[in-house]
Amino acid sequence: MLNPGDKAPWFELPDQDGNIVKLSDFIGKKIVLYFYPKDDTSGCTKEACSFRDELSIFEGINAAIVGVSGDSVKSHKKFVDKYNLNFTLLSDESKGMLENYGVWKEKSMYGRKYMGVERTTFIVDEAGIIKTVFSKVKVDGHTEEVKKALS
Repeated sequence: MLNPGDKAPWFELPDQDGNIVKLSDFIGKKIVLYFYPKDDTSGCTKEACSFRDELSIFEGINAAIVGVSGDSVKSHKKFVDKYNLNFTLLSDESKGMLENYGVWKEKSMYGRKYMGVERTTFIVDEAGIIKTVFSKVKVDGHTEEVKKALS
């Protein structure tokens, strides 16, 4: 698992429009890098819409919101269009970034074990250093937690 003070692992992935987005695109900006399990599911939709609704506040403090899941570019595009999401979603179908950030984990539901994304948010500073890590995120109140950590 990554910790505050660690350098954010490099990434280079397609966004919801198929454009390649790299970590270096954000140098000079803070990044709220949030990892979530699945497009268009209840918790993930609530989390994304909360970030959407507060985007102007994040932009006002020079912070970009970037969501990441293992869903496809096409799935992200549908999710963005359905909920008018106004920030970047990265598609990590290979799970490389999910593994590098330590969020691809064994999970269990109804006694069945499977691999999936543990909902986690990283705040990365302007120089690419991790400042804050929120593990096992509870969606309710999370956007407020992130705003406090940035102020």
